[in-house]
Amino acid sequence: MPDISLTMILLLCAASLAAGWIDAVVGGGGLLLLPAMLLGLPAGTPAAYALGTNKAVAIVGTTGAAVTYARKTPVDVRLAVRIGLAALAGSTAGAFVAAGLSTDVLKPVVMVVLLAVGTFVILRPAFGTAPPTTPVSARRVLAAIGLAGLGIGFYDGLIGPGTGTFLVLALTALLHLDLVTASATAKIVNCCTNAGALATFAWKGTVFWQLAALMALFNLAGGTVGARTALKQGSGFVRAVLLTVVFALVANMAYQQWLA
Repeated sequence: MPDISLTMILLLCAASLAAGWIDAVVGGGGLLLLPAMLLGLPAGTPAAYALGTNKAVAIVGTTGAAVTYARKTPVDVRLAVRIGLAALAGSTAGAFVAAGLSTDVLKPVVMVVLLAVGTFVILRPAFGTAPPTTPVSARRVLAAIGLAGLGIGFYDGLIGPGTGTFLVLALTALLHLDLVTASATAKIVNCCTNAGALATFAWKGTVFWQLAALMALFNLAGGTVGARTALKQGSGFVRAVLLTVVFALVANMAYQQWLA
């Protein structure tokens, strides 16, 4: 356990609870949890410990949300796992590329994409509000494995912020899922990518396991409640949270790029 005050531990647990809720509804919980971790750990702590501990916390909340969704809404678990395995491979490749590439040059591109996505969702109120009425073609399934799996997985390993949100959007568009089912599917994919990342950090010994275990309890609670909230409130509610997270991501990345 790192040497941090009780007050900071409580603040980290509160951030973990809120991040679990956000992540379960529409993804993007890392937008809150990782910065909180970076600020809360003692000065001089290598960033790898924040990243590793963050993954150890997030995988618990993500798994809890995935289980809650799977019990309450029809999810094609087999397809989700196939996309998740592709995302695992993509994130591994992205992590290797990230080692020799400055991601600062890519952030403006990601911001433009996010703004375009947000505008699209605003202009298309029906996007993701209705379940599919026809079977999804094999071509769309392959596109989902390639784009939502390999493509977004690669982005996760390369940059990271907003991966869950991108997954929800891609799955909604490619597989014609409603936003609630897309969120449920994205949680299973996230479990796969988080597991791969956590294994790497654990192998390197950059996880504060005691702190992670405590924060994970709060993240699990937030994730479970978030999934139940999304299931109860429906796609319209998820759409509102989605837009909030998209524009928060843009603001956060813009701040890091030009003001920090």
